Amino acid sequence: MAPAPAYHSPAMPDDIRPIGTADLGAAGQVLAERHRRHRLAEPLLDPAYEDPSVARAEIEMLLAADGAQGWTVRRAGELAGYLIGTAKPDATWGRNVWIEPAGHAAMDAAAVRSLYAVAADAWAQEERFNQHVLVPASDEALVDAWFSLDFGQQHLHAVRENPPADFGVVPRSELVIRRATREDIPVLAELELVLPRHMVGAPVFSKLPIQPIEEILAEIDDDFDDPKYTWLAAEHDGKVVGDAIALSLEHSPGNSSLIRPARAGFLGYAAVLPEARGLGVGRALGEAVLAWSRDADYGCVATDWRSTNIEADRTWRSLGFRPTFRRLHRLIG
Repeated sequence: MAPAPAYHSPAMPDDIRPIGTADLGAAGQVLAERHRRHRLAEPLLDPAYEDPSVARAEIEMLLAADGAQGWTVRRAGELAGYLIGTAKPDATWGRNVWIEPAGHAAMDAAAVRSLYAVAADAWAQEERFNQHVLVPASDEALVDAWFSLDFGQQHLHAVRENPPADFGVVPRSELVIRRATREDIPVLAELELVLPRHMVGAPVFSKLPIQPIEEILAEIDDDFDDPKYTWLAAEHDGKVVGDAIALSLEHSPGNSSLIRPARAGFLGYAAVLPEARGLGVGRALGEAVLAWSRDADYGCVATDWRSTNIEADRTWRSLGFRPTFRRLHRLIG
């Protein structure tokens, strides 16, 4: 853990200091309480993190990361909140900092603002201006606190129950939803490029690099027979025009820690060729993943999407996915 600068001003009611081992028990309690409130709004989330010892373990894991920095806020000697920042590879994200789901908890908005004021100064000195925070979607006061610090919504994580036993995929008559085969790999590779190409444009403007088709073909060929992946294809007039990948949520590194419900299936990817939009392909693929999750005996289904991806936002919400965490973003520059 990198040293974090201490800060205390007699003009401020909050006492900000670097987080230490003696703070971890109280920090675990504050996080566990935040998660308890979160589960009142979304019971599908994992109840394990309501245990302060389990919550503390998540905090310790973050602090063990290279370059992690953390602070606590105290009032009248009692811990009122904490904040921990870690970083992902600069090659992908630029100079960045991430406040993960277990990386912050506070009793009120004032504590959040005081903590961020200190943390932001430390990160600015390291030129880490690309900043992200994962916030419980149902906690309006906490979301508003981060909005007041010039963060805006970038990404959503969501969950819903499995469909009932009598739920089936009923696509339009001209669509066929089936398991993909190895013969489909060339078009699956083309479909793997649909989403990143779409995200480069308005209104998402993603900066993530687009892989060469040769690399995608090789990756699909390697992964296709792996039993952890279920590949679905959508046909229209005998041509594959869309696909989806279903798997266990435990295989998604971006949906970990407090985001991850226990025993959840995952809609990991879905894409439709531009010329096939408007046929209901995306919805039919989503319904197929819901049925797959139920039949595979998962407890629920999760997915995530960029909130500026208007088509994804409309489709996944219409299928009943409820946001659980908002990824908020601030780019200082």
